[in-house]
Amino acid sequence: MKNEQITFRQSLFWDVDPKTIDIEKNARYIIERILDFGDDNEVRWMWNRYNHALIRDVVDRSRGLFPATRSFWNLMLST
Repeated sequence: MKNEQITFRQSLFWDVDPKTIDIEKNARYIIERILDFGDDNEVRWMWNRYNHALIRDVVDRSRGLFPATRSFWNLMLST
């Protein structure tokens, strides 16, 4: 996977300093936030950055996703 840098919006990660987020170690956390609150660019970045099986696993297993988010991504990932 690429080692590109991304600057996360503070409003996306309101509970932590976005500069301290490790895109590998915190992958599940990042994916959850982007699935729930990400804009088009952040979703595109996530889709290109992370393995789709990991994204699917987060959708299936996360206890933190909004129900509407889970339903939407289940539909999107079923194609």
